[in-house]
Amino acid sequence: MKKSVLTRYRVMAYVTAVLLVLLTIGVIGKRLLGLDGFDGFVTVVGIAHGWLYLVYLIVAFDLGSKAKMPLARLGWVLLAGTIPTAAFFVERRVTREVTPLVAEDATAKAAAV
Repeated sequence: MKKSVLTRYRVMAYVTAVLLVLLTIGVIGKRLLGLDGFDGFVTVVGIAHGWLYLVYLIVAFDLGSKAKMPLARLGWVLLAGTIPTAAFFVERRVTREVTPLVAEDATAKAAAV
């Protein structure tokens, strides 16, 4: 597996997680605290998170299929973008599990040359 597949996943995991945390803060400020001025913020961040979550799903599925993840684990990776801060923890675990596959691919390519 190429290192770029893992890098794309890591970037999208962080972007999705940060936007979801910002969206959660915005919703708390708007709905629970009744603060003015959060309407536009929640709208913009919500739309951005929604579209980028779709990109995250595609990238995570690509990584999972190339890493041959079990379906249950892949499901948890895909759902991590919907739970605030979960993507941070899932990303670290997935990176630890997939990094040896990237190293094996690099070693195989070097041996073939």
